[in-house]
Amino acid sequence: MATAKTRQKILQTFLDLLAEHPYEGVSLPLIAEKAKVKLSDMRGAYASKLALVAAFAEKIDTEVLDERDEELGDQPARDRLFDILMTRIDALAEHKEAVRALHRAARKDPALAIDFNRLEVRSQKWMLIAAGIDVSGLKAGIIAQGLSIAFARVVDVWLDEEDEGMPRTMARLDKELDKGTSFMKRIDGLESVAKGFRSILKKASRRRRRRSHSDDDVSDDGYGGEAPAGM
Repeated sequence: MATAKTRQKILQTFLDLLAEHPYEGVSLPLIAEKAKVKLSDMRGAYASKLALVAAFAEKIDTEVLDERDEELGDQPARDRLFDILMTRIDALAEHKEAVRALHRAARKDPALAIDFNRLEVRSQKWMLIAAGIDVSGLKAGIIAQGLSIAFARVVDVWLDEEDEGMPRTMARLDKELDKGTSFMKRIDGLESVAKGFRSILKKASRRRRRRSHSDDDVSDDGYGGEAPAGM
């Protein structure tokens, strides 16, 4: 079993290589060689490059959660989410070229994009939690997926922005969150409709059960009692 120090060294080597090479050009043997670890240690730490990408996403998640401002609770939900996602951009800044390589790889390989999307959705669920936005069930998955797509658009702008103040990035995030707020309202509306529909179905089901019990009672009154003589 690889130690935490070995895992950290391998992950950092992976990110350093991504800053200089395309994703498809960074192989597990190359990572092991540059990290100066045995292939067996490499295998024990990370079984695939996707596992390394997942570890990178988890690393960024942890940094954002550690940097979370506990006083955010007094702000509107949209402002809290804006702050959390900008904190995520700040955490990614150190690895900007690695992020660029990952985005390019996803554009070239649809299957890889699906794998990356799954990891991003998981991360965005944590960003919602960090922002104090309480969603669960199917709604949580839908919102996290929408947020993943929105954040990818923001990252696209960020990757091409040189201004350290990031005015274009923040403007794009504002725009995406505005669209997301509208989307959330539609989701809430659909959820209300769904709840109403489920309520109607439950009432109809109860009426059917009462009708069935009533029919059973009539059946007992008409044909119950002692058996006819001679039986």
